[in-house]
Amino acid sequence: MAKVKILDKELSIASQFMAEIRDVNIQKDSMRFRRNLERVGEIFAYEISKTMSYEKKEVQTALGFSDEFVFKHQPVIATILRAGLPLHQGLLNYFDAAQNGFISAYRKHHKDGSFDIELEYLACPSIEKKTLILSDPMLATGASMVLAYKSLLSKGKPAHVHIVAVIGSSEGLEYAKRNLPNNVTIWLVALDEELTAQSYIVPGLGDAGDLAFGEKD
Repeated sequence: MAKVKILDKELSIASQFMAEIRDVNIQKDSMRFRRNLERVGEIFAYEISKTMSYEKKEVQTALGFSDEFVFKHQPVIATILRAGLPLHQGLLNYFDAAQNGFISAYRKHHKDGSFDIELEYLACPSIEKKTLILSDPMLATGASMVLAYKSLLSKGKPAHVHIVAVIGSSEGLEYAKRNLPNNVTIWLVALDEELTAQSYIVPGLGDAGDLAFGEKD
């Protein structure tokens, strides 16, 4: 079963960004909404960096030499298009030498109101024995994230996986925990209790993709 870390159990600057991301009067500014998601991605990157392996490296300064610690291996960062792009950019700002992967997933709705998760596109380097960071702003039902994770296994067996989402529902988190292995850590800023019949998180924030990039036709 996957492990879980929720950032808002301890107050930090992430709480300020979350307030702005949720606020209907602020999130109308799509540039600010994207930037806030990006900044949350940077916070996740910092927290995840504490779990990674380092090695000592001697670096030359202007006046001598200094022993510093650097990553043993860079992670692979992957995201689910399109809503995940700002969050992905925040992670990439800190893991700036990481390789990148992209997945296209969407809800295919049926007349009865139900839907299936469809994957259309996958581009990713090998993740064999690497640290994989997979991001999407919302962990609603958990189905998209689990399907994306399983599709990425076609690129190898990772050493560890970090699942990153801004907001999760209790139902989606439980589904993800049950369907992901022990070498997965799920990171959230906030956990909301309610999931509607249409699988939207309440209070949530709305449609992250539309808020970041405009409404779909």
